[in-house]
Amino acid sequence: MNTELIKLTFPEDANIILGQSHFIKTIEDIYEAMVNTVPNVKFGVAFCEASGEQLVRYDGNDEELMKLAADNAYKLSAGHCFIIIMKDAFPINVLGRIKDVPEVCRIFCATANPTEVIVATSEQGRGIMGVIDGFASKGIEDEDGKKWRKDFLRTIGYKL
Repeated sequence: MNTELIKLTFPEDANIILGQSHFIKTIEDIYEAMVNTVPNVKFGVAFCEASGEQLVRYDGNDEELMKLAADNAYKLSAGHCFIIIMKDAFPINVLGRIKDVPEVCRIFCATANPTEVIVATSEQGRGIMGVIDGFASKGIEDEDGKKWRKDFLRTIGYKL
């Protein structure tokens, strides 16, 4: 078995969801979950088919994000993984609906941070072992940090 570190590429103003599913209709069901949850979301979604034609299947409603999703999925080429690249919404807005898609088995990450994916290759194929999402911790929050966090959540409208 060999391992490889693959850096995902997406715009600074975009977010991603990287996961694993199990069936070709993943693309259509994720598409529906996205537009039914946040109607104005811009996104691309791609899925690595792990048998049959073994193609990267993709869709979305934004040409640039669709191409990026397909390109990132192809770089991964890891069985049954999917990636959503989105703008005008955040993972917190859609993640519950994505998790409810019947084909979705797991979510590896949902982030806007730089992301690297640890992929293993065997004689059979490729699979995602894990992700590196963002940066290492620099310390433990103090009272000022707690106040900043609570104020920030209220400033951006997630708390009263």
